[in-house]
Amino acid sequence: MEGSWGMPLGRWEGCCCRFAFVINNIGVLVVYMIIIGDVISGTSSSGVHHSGIMEGWFGVHWWNGRAFVLLVTTLVIFAPLACFKRIDSLSFTSALSVALAVIFVIITAGITIVKLINGSIGSPKLFPDVSGFASFWNLFTVVPILVTAYICHYNVHTIDNELEDSTQIQSIVRASLGLCSTVYITTSFFGFLLFGESTLDDVLANFDSNLGIPYSSILNDAVRVSYAIHLMLVFPIIFYALRLNLDNLLFPSGGPLALNNCRFASITVVLISLIYMGANFIPSIWDAFQFTGATAAVCIGFIFPAAITLKDPHGIATKWDKILSIFMIVLAVISNAIAIYSDANSIFKKSEVSPRA
Repeated sequence: MEGSWGMPLGRWEGCCCRFAFVINNIGVLVVYMIIIGDVISGTSSSGVHHSGIMEGWFGVHWWNGRAFVLLVTTLVIFAPLACFKRIDSLSFTSALSVALAVIFVIITAGITIVKLINGSIGSPKLFPDVSGFASFWNLFTVVPILVTAYICHYNVHTIDNELEDSTQIQSIVRASLGLCSTVYITTSFFGFLLFGESTLDDVLANFDSNLGIPYSSILNDAVRVSYAIHLMLVFPIIFYALRLNLDNLLFPSGGPLALNNCRFASITVVLISLIYMGANFIPSIWDAFQFTGATAAVCIGFIFPAAITLKDPHGIATKWDKILSIFMIVLAVISNAIAIYSDANSIFKKSEVSPRA
């Protein structure tokens, strides 16, 4: 990590990059925990409550409320998996999480295809309603989500360091991006085709009602359970990079984190506690995605790589590379400034309306 970001960017720029990694990963893990809470305990959107798996099975009780469920999940699943000191120790859970994501996509696609054959799905709206400047600016709010989806930079060099053959990293990155793109595209396509305008920020919350096909309740639970477990297994992989970058930021000369049990345990406990509190107090995954995606994720995905190219410490960048880098920085700053403004404006409007309601 240090060799990739610290040396080309310089000491202070490298610290900024690690800080961006920390903010981005905390935001992503908070989103994961919110989704898990939505799936297990339920969520409310626009005054409508969408029941979770535990609510559907056992009814509403204190022990299947969001705070308690997330506490148990944190102590029983996240904490043990976060204790691994090498990322290759998470290879099995990583492979299992990929398999569960594929199962989720297959079931969702199957449900949609069956409903299409039955003729019970209406024609989806292909284009958004743009009635003025406000609705036009709102289109930019999707940019941070897309950027965050493809941010995997924080684990690339850690995995590369643990590979026996470092030449494999390029094929690994290509395969990972291809698989992620396939899962993202198919999930969004079949999810929107299935639910249309009623698609929620967390599409898993839509799988709480009768789908109008045989074995609807079983399929609903299979979709939600598979993806919830998928997120639980992905959590420690992102957490690994979060802890490593925070340690490098706070203790740059402290030596390897894996050799200092006190530092390792302290950072782990603080980070998990912070993520748990964020998941209980942040109301929507949309809010978390918007602000972390429009700030830290954009820096990681566009601004820092472009800055490395412009600095060109090895003298290999062409004139076209530098022009493209400047374009990337300008585009990232403008589009995400608009996204932050639009999202903040919508939040303030909601807060003004809520007290009167």
